[in-house]
Amino acid sequence: MNFARVAVTPMRSVRTFATAQNIKVPLTLFGLDGRYATALFTAAAKKNQLDAVESELTKLKQVIDKSEKVQFFLENPTLKREQKRAGIDMLLGDQKVSDITKNLFTVLAENGRLNETSKIINSFNSLMMAHRGEVLVTVTSAKSLKPAQLKQLQDSLTKGSLAGSKKLTVQNKVNPTILGGLVIEFGDKTIDMSVSSKVAKLNKLLTDSI
Repeated sequence: MNFARVAVTPMRSVRTFATAQNIKVPLTLFGLDGRYATALFTAAAKKNQLDAVESELTKLKQVIDKSEKVQFFLENPTLKREQKRAGIDMLLGDQKVSDITKNLFTVLAENGRLNETSKIINSFNSLMMAHRGEVLVTVTSAKSLKPAQLKQLQDSLTKGSLAGSKKLTVQNKVNPTILGGLVIEFGDKTIDMSVSSKVAKLNKLLTDSI
């Protein structure tokens, strides 16, 4: 796919992404990405295509993450909306996605919001996890954790009182600035066991005592 030679076609009027009525959304999301993700969820739920749309977005996210050219195409503010819409047609044509997913990307292109694509996909994933009764646990470490370590941590959290009856899905983020230890984000809770946090507390203690 050559994003450098996207054809320019006449632009249609700016569209909105229609939402379905009487669909219970499992999680309240805020921000632009939250609104688009919620609209997508309700539309897919009405058509009983939640799993299909989730699978399509997962594949598209993998394409985006692996290709700097696609990332540049989505985020480049100098490209005209007509060019972006034509490029999206090329991208989605390779993936053979559903009309619901096509409609989302068409609206994003026409509204100049393609730069929000990754955030919207992440927000939609959050809705799907809540829909399945799952809770995302983000574990930040100075270095990547091994699968066995993540599994052990997930088992410990599942047995604890924080999880309740919900299923936990653990993801690992790497942030060298925490120096060591872990920072665990669990819903609206944060457990900071990082070395940087301990150093900050020690520095504050020393400063206050002077």
